Amino acid sequence: MREMGRRSEHAEHPFRAMRPDDGGAPPVAAPPGWATLWGRPTVLIIRTGQRDIITAACPAAFNLGLRPGMAAAHARALVADLDVRDAEPDADRALLDRLALHAARQWTPSASVTGPDGLWFDLTGTTHLFGGEARFCRRLLAFLKRLGLTARIAIAGTPGAAHALARFGSDTITLLDPGQEAQAIADLPLAALRLDSDALIAAARFGLERIADLYPMPRGPLARRLGMRSVDRLDQARGSLAEPIIPVVPIDAPRVTRRLLEPIGTPESIAQVIDDLVDDLVALLQTRGLGARAVQLTADRVDGEAQRLAVGASRATRDARHLKRMFGLRMEGLDPGLGIEAMHLAVPLSEPLGAEAAGALLETSRKTRDLAPLVDQLSSRAGGSALFRVSSQESDVPERAMRRLPPLATPSGWPGWKRPARLLRRPEPLSNVVALLPDHPPRRFTWRRQDFRVVAGDGPERIHGEWWRNAQEMWAVRDYFRVEAEGGQRFWLFRRGDGVDAPTGDLSWYMHGMFG
Repeated sequence: MREMGRRSEHAEHPFRAMRPDDGGAPPVAAPPGWATLWGRPTVLIIRTGQRDIITAACPAAFNLGLRPGMAAAHARALVADLDVRDAEPDADRALLDRLALHAARQWTPSASVTGPDGLWFDLTGTTHLFGGEARFCRRLLAFLKRLGLTARIAIAGTPGAAHALARFGSDTITLLDPGQEAQAIADLPLAALRLDSDALIAAARFGLERIADLYPMPRGPLARRLGMRSVDRLDQARGSLAEPIIPVVPIDAPRVTRRLLEPIGTPESIAQVIDDLVDDLVALLQTRGLGARAVQLTADRVDGEAQRLAVGASRATRDARHLKRMFGLRMEGLDPGLGIEAMHLAVPLSEPLGAEAAGALLETSRKTRDLAPLVDQLSSRAGGSALFRVSSQESDVPERAMRRLPPLATPSGWPGWKRPARLLRRPEPLSNVVALLPDHPPRRFTWRRQDFRVVAGDGPERIHGEWWRNAQEMWAVRDYFRVEAEGGQRFWLFRRGDGVDAPTGDLSWYMHGMFG
């Protein structure tokens, strides 16, 4: 046997001493910073059908050619002293859930678990609290290192792009500017789009390997070849299709549950269960002295899929009638499928809410009506950005002297200046203007293809530019006039420049508002 080159004992791995550059393509990079815990190559396996499949491997196993997805029998044949241990996906999920809850309490209110090995954070409006995105990433890596964990972080404008760059990128920290998602993920493989196995097999059959190969393809043929789900994943990664992050709810948040004896699917039965859940939730909120600002409904279907509905309140509330009405307006978005077997109500956002003084029973007691229920209903129908109040803001430039406030906010007082009832978002240029310089209003002008003849005018009111913003406003001057046309229309016009010094403006005329 020795003459034939065979040995009964196991031999050393033939590629153990080979340099990484000598084997053709470079090996797949091992997870950064992993340490061999038991002193020999270690892999974790999970039972899939009749085979044991590797789900994770230590750096020593990676260097020996072992990869996730490889059969455990093949791995044992390559490495004789391999330490094989059973994976614990439930324990891994529990750890990710704890990390997501910690993130929701400490870093951002929107944190979610993605896949078996990742977390999603919505960092909108939060990174400035930690010194910026780069510093937050470094702090997060240091926090995970203290826990014995390693990570690769990517911050992008879409969850799909961040998911792809974190798993298939080459850098430990990737900070992507807004609008650069399509270019950043173009060279990544199609698996970075989270496509299913059938779509990946079909893509390989058609010679599609990179994400950039999908960009020039028409939507119709692409959907027929890879499926509509693949088109949605591509749109989500590039930002043309929204992909909301469903945040985890802290354990201590108010939560009530109703488990049903039989699945339900009719609108009446669903509405009845929602009413019962709201009554239970209101009692729980009253016990804790809280008011709900956001309430999330989760319906568990018999096919294992969860349907979710969320309603928000402009002011903390625990009014059962109001919450029932809000869910009634949104209930058409709930798909029961084959039936719903359990329903949950959770309050991810709450505020302290004490007792309110009730008005007297006499008609002479005039209690101010609460507009919050009306605002919530209108926002549910028209959208959250459709309702607002206008308030003044310290600025001499008219288009900057106002701002939008939430509908229940208290606006500040308006100055005593004479301003039009309607102010254009942007001043519109006038043509065919006839006016005497330097301080006379126009006698006639053309606006929106209509000629106007001025019969009366008042002005000018001179407004200077805000020189601290940019150099163009250093010498900018506007002379505003209030004029009345022959038909009775009253306009607010201005001329750029004072008519004497050229740097103040080019003497062009603009329409800025209308009176009445």
